[in-house]
Amino acid sequence: MSSPAITHKLSFVGGGRMAEALISGVLSSGGYKAEQIYVADPDMARLDYLKKQHGVQVSTANHEAVVSGDVVVLAVKPQITAAVLKEIGEVLAKRLLISVVAGVPLIRIIEACGPQARVIRAMPNTPAMVGEGMTVLAVGPGVEEREVACARHIFESVGRVVPLDERYMDAVTGLSGSGPAYVFLMIEAMADGGVKMGLPRETASLLAAQTVLGAAWMVLETGQHPARLKDQVASPGGTTIAGLHRLEQGGLRGVLINAVEAATKRSQELGG
Repeated sequence: MSSPAITHKLSFVGGGRMAEALISGVLSSGGYKAEQIYVADPDMARLDYLKKQHGVQVSTANHEAVVSGDVVVLAVKPQITAAVLKEIGEVLAKRLLISVVAGVPLIRIIEACGPQARVIRAMPNTPAMVGEGMTVLAVGPGVEEREVACARHIFESVGRVVPLDERYMDAVTGLSGSGPAYVFLMIEAMADGGVKMGLPRETASLLAAQTVLGAAWMVLETGQHPARLKDQVASPGGTTIAGLHRLEQGGLRGVLINAVEAATKRSQELGG
């Protein structure tokens, strides 16, 4: 069943990869039409690509894109956020603003736009580019339920969505925000292991990636604890328990916990 038609217009300030993932997602899932979507970016070549690829409206002027939309997605680099908000904050205060800027808290955005600003902070991750993202939403004061539903619709078009209090956002950054890089590293290492044992590189990479994908789906679809699923694979005296023993000897569990902790602390530093 197709989604009901959406009448409001959606603007993006910043036309990078995450913005494109969201544009592709909302267009594919139905509801939005290309003529309802506006994108602002200083890179004209990037805008030309987005217009050709997705049919959206484009402009190099942030103000022009913002006034054309009812809902605005702020998708710029953290280091230029303050300058962008200073430029268009007054206009943003009259619209629902969804920020996907990493490390910039709600209070900083609201201070720049004014106390009446309605802001939702989102932390999606890069698998959104293939429709399998994980997004956490932190809702600011004064945001209505229908506006939260609007944000959910946008991010559910590229994966799963969970609402959380903003105080968890740094930990979210350390886990799901940075997490894809940890998994890419594990896939690479697993494939290297296959190559070491004689497998062709391409085959080893496919086996490793599909194994990670399948294992993740088992966790999500069965709802069972990962430890229980692990035990189902590890038969007594078998190959899997031998491999798990070596992983424990190498401290994999502790290293991954430390990686999430380190990324969380770095997010806190950047947000401070």
